[in-house]
Amino acid sequence: MLTVGSKAPDFTLADAEGKLVSLSDFLGKKVVLYFYPKDNTPGCTRQACAFASAYERFRAKDVKVIGISKDSVASHKKFAEKFDLPFILLSDPELTAIQAYGVWQEKKMCGKVSMGVVRTTFLIDENGLIEQIMPKVKPDTNAEDILAYLE
Repeated sequence: MLTVGSKAPDFTLADAEGKLVSLSDFLGKKVVLYFYPKDNTPGCTRQACAFASAYERFRAKDVKVIGISKDSVASHKKFAEKFDLPFILLSDPELTAIQAYGVWQEKKMCGKVSMGVVRTTFLIDENGLIEQIMPKVKPDTNAEDILAYLE
């Protein structure tokens, strides 16, 4: 189980253009790493659009925003283009980062139990340490909650 102050697990995943991106590429900067269930679903779209609306404020603070789901590179590309998302989306179909961060969990929906990504956000500091963990975040307020924390 990851805790505040522990080293954030490094990973290398493909972005929406198919380019490999590693968490370690961003040492020296704060990173908002948010895990979400699926592209183009109502909650995930609201969350991504909220991050897009707040993106300039994150940039002004020199904070990188990265979204991760198990969707394909092609799905991320369409999602980013459709909603004009200015931040990095990473594809994790093998669940490498998703499992390393402990967000692949049992979920209950309509009485049915299945495994899936639990919407969770991590703030990683300039040294690659976990500064904040926000479990089960609300899609509409996640970006603003992080900005308020950073103030």
